[in-house]
Amino acid sequence: MFTATRVIIAATAVALLAGCASQNPYDNQGQAQGSSGMSKTAKYGGLGALAGAVAGAAIDHNNRGKGALIGAAVVGAGAAGYGYYADKQEAALRASMANTGVQVQREGDQIKLIMPGNITFATDSSAIAPSFYSPLNNLANSFKQFSQNSIEIVGYTDSTGSRQHNMDLSQARAQSVATYLTSQGVDGSHLSVRGAGPDQPIASNADANGRAQNRRVEVNLKPIPGQQYPQQ
Repeated sequence: MFTATRVIIAATAVALLAGCASQNPYDNQGQAQGSSGMSKTAKYGGLGALAGAVAGAAIDHNNRGKGALIGAAVVGAGAAGYGYYADKQEAALRASMANTGVQVQREGDQIKLIMPGNITFATDSSAIAPSFYSPLNNLANSFKQFSQNSIEIVGYTDSTGSRQHNMDLSQARAQSVATYLTSQGVDGSHLSVRGAGPDQPIASNADANGRAQNRRVEVNLKPIPGQQYPQQ
């Protein structure tokens, strides 16, 4: 019979193995690494395995040791698979968005693209600006290559004007991005749009520079629930 200590030790070992199961082809690229040098594939696989171990132990009350190991193996493998997939996608996005003004950020298992107002839309308009087509074309090509994400497009404004107008404008801008991406062959079933208006500012609205930063479009990429992601 497994003791509680043995369950923890065994689950930790499985977590480490799950996290290291896949060789990450971007191990030497800084954008796919954590600050410790561990690839995100390994980190997310290991964390997922530990979470799975806890869940597995809770589910199998009659044999907590066995449940922990099964939970660690199953959940850890899935997390490692998405980590590997996201590592590759992040590297490809950074390459395609270089020198476009679009920021690529990695936050846990989510990839975020921040598209500033100076390249996206004219003031008080939801018509795509000429400078925005090149980044959007690059994004569409990436989404057709990496098609196993849910894609949330969120529009934001500064605080100038009425809240209702800003909510409507931000929704229209997000929809314009989604419409263009689908016209370029991106699977519309994976897309969702939302207008956040002046909410969640990333800079102060008290000056022109801050307001310009707040006028933006963000694209959030997340794993699709239930999707199986290859580990290599």
